[in-house]
Amino acid sequence: MRSTVVILLVALAALLSGCATPPPPPLATQAVQLVWPSPPAEARLGHVQSFSRPEDLGIQRGLLQRVVDFVFGAPNNRLIRPTAVIEDQGVIYVADPGAKGVHRFDRHSGRYALIHAEGDVALPSPVGLAWGEAGVVYVSDSALGAVYMIRPGAEVATRLALSPAPTQPTGLAVDPRQHQLLVVDTAQHCIHVYGPDGALLRSLGQRGTGDGEFNFPTLLWRGPAGQLLVTDALNFRTQVLAADGRFLAKFGRAGDGGGDAPRQKGVAADRHGHVYTVDALLSALQVFDAQGQLLLSIGGLGHEAGEFWLPMGLYIGADDMIYVADSYNQRVQVFRYLGGPT
Repeated sequence: MRSTVVILLVALAALLSGCATPPPPPLATQAVQLVWPSPPAEARLGHVQSFSRPEDLGIQRGLLQRVVDFVFGAPNNRLIRPTAVIEDQGVIYVADPGAKGVHRFDRHSGRYALIHAEGDVALPSPVGLAWGEAGVVYVSDSALGAVYMIRPGAEVATRLALSPAPTQPTGLAVDPRQHQLLVVDTAQHCIHVYGPDGALLRSLGQRGTGDGEFNFPTLLWRGPAGQLLVTDALNFRTQVLAADGRFLAKFGRAGDGGGDAPRQKGVAADRHGHVYTVDALLSALQVFDAQGQLLLSIGGLGHEAGEFWLPMGLYIGADDMIYVADSYNQRVQVFRYLGGPT
């Protein structure tokens, strides 16, 4: 009897599956309820929302999927330990070692997927994400010592043949003009630059405390002019390099106050030139000007909006939306820059 019901439900679901629901409105249009600094000061940052599941982004399971869930059990699609996040035009990727894969939330199509490597191989430590050309996404796995490529709409990640392979790949960036992939190798204290064929072209930096040297670098951001922002973890600073690797600037120091970088993780910049970092020990999102002067720090250890518990990844979209992988709170928090260019 149950099998007959299931067949009928599947047939009905197939009939109705063409009735797609309209995509949810862009996050940039959503109202801001919490701002920093607090009034009467001029607001610079606003909290838009947090999400942990597809449903939080308006992505609902279709009738056919619900029938399959009824028969086989519903999967657990929530974020477990997000470490990196990127977004473009309503498509969000979140690297998640807890789920051993990469979540893809497509708000336009209303679809969700958890992506593993080819052969359903788990990704035990996905750390870095970066957009490539034509919607391609690159993901690094520090435990496997590999970088993978996810094509638009693909359900699997394909391993890149990089030669030589990085020892501990973490941060990623793409130079679209030169068709080059930049990979932070934390264990080797440098940034590898690979050509389109996967061959190593050059490496930037070496272990040390001097300008342009690194001590366990982690994450990476490439600006529109090619400048590189690198979190130099155990030198407790962020370094700014030119596209050719020349040292330009540095800021941050060991400590536990505003502007310090005791456990700096993600780094990104907005279109106004502000530099943002998240610090796992301070549980803070910090905003600096182009000269490295602290402008604003928000956060603190906690579970409420604007509080963090071991934040890791950071991404800023073209619309000034700021995404923070709030790792141990099992969520991504979304903020909006409200100020002007200063």
